Amino acid sequence: MKQNAEAAEKFTRFAAFNVAVMSALSAGYLLLALVLVGFHYNQLLLAGFLNLLYFFSPTGRKLAIGFSIYAAYWILFDFMKAFPNYLIGDVRIESLYNAEKALFGIRGAEWLMTPNEFFLHHASGFLDVASGFFYLSWVPVPMAFALFLFFRNRGEFVCFSFTFLLVNLLGFAVYYMYPAAPPWYVQQYGFEFIACTPGNTAGLERFDAFFGIGLFQSIYAQSSNVFAAMPSLHSSYPLIVLYYGVRNRLGVVNILFAVITAGIWFAAVYTSHHYVLDVLAGIACACAGILIFNRVMSGGGRLAAAVHRFSRIIE
Repeated sequence: MKQNAEAAEKFTRFAAFNVAVMSALSAGYLLLALVLVGFHYNQLLLAGFLNLLYFFSPTGRKLAIGFSIYAAYWILFDFMKAFPNYLIGDVRIESLYNAEKALFGIRGAEWLMTPNEFFLHHASGFLDVASGFFYLSWVPVPMAFALFLFFRNRGEFVCFSFTFLLVNLLGFAVYYMYPAAPPWYVQQYGFEFIACTPGNTAGLERFDAFFGIGLFQSIYAQSSNVFAAMPSLHSSYPLIVLYYGVRNRLGVVNILFAVITAGIWFAAVYTSHHYVLDVLAGIACACAGILIFNRVMSGGGRLAAAVHRFSRIIE
C-alpha cells in the first residue's frame, strides 16, 4: 500500500518527456504501418488504447509498458503482410499433404484420407460449435491469463510474456523457412500454388452459419499470410498458458487450461486449418520457446539482466 501511494504521488500524467516519447512512438508506428500494409482502424485502436492506459494512472502506465510485449507481437504479425513468405521459398503443398496422409492417414471405403478429409465427411453440429468456441479462445485466454499474472505476480507476468513473444518469433522464423499451405487450400485449389490467396474460414464457416453471423469471416479476412500453416501457433499458445498455470500452482484451473489446449488442438485439425503435423510443430515450438527462455534466465547474462530490469520497471 505504501509503495502504491508513493507511486501515485510521483505519477505525472502529462510530463513533457512522456508525451513526446509516446507521441513519437505512436506516430512512427502508424506511419510505418501506413507505408507497409496500409491503414486499418485496428492500428488506431492499438495506439489509442496503449496511450490511454499510459496516461490514465500509475497502474495503467505499468500495464501499458508490460503489454507492449504483446503489442510488439501484434505489430510483427500485421507487418508480415508486407513480406509474404512465399516470395522467399517454395510453398509446401503436395509434399506436406502426402506426409500427413502417410503418417496419420485414415482408411476410408475407397481411399486413404487425411484426418482433415475424414472430419470433412463426418462433421457434426456439436463439433462445429465446440470447435468454434475453442478457436475463439486462442487469443483471449492468453491475454486474460497475462492480465491475471500482472496483478498477481509481476515477475511471472514478465516471464510468461517474453516466453509468448519468443515462441511467436520462433514460429515466424519457421513460416519463412518452411512456407506451407493449410489443408483447406488443398481442398479448394488442389496442389497448384496461387499467390495472394485470400484467407478462408474453412470449417469455421459452419460455426458462423450455425449462429447466422460473420465472426470468423471477418477475422480471416485480415489474415497476414495463408501460407503460414506450419507451425500452428494456435496450438502453441494454450500450451504456454498451461505450463505457466502449472508452474504457478493454479490447481483446478489447470484442468480448464488442459481442456482448452486439447480442444484447440482438435479444432485446428477438425476445421481444416491445420494438419496434425502443423499441430505437432506448434507444440514443439512452444516447448522450444519455454526451454530456451528458462535456459536464458537460469544462465544469467545480458538477456536475463534485461528481463529483470523490465520486471523492475513495472513493479
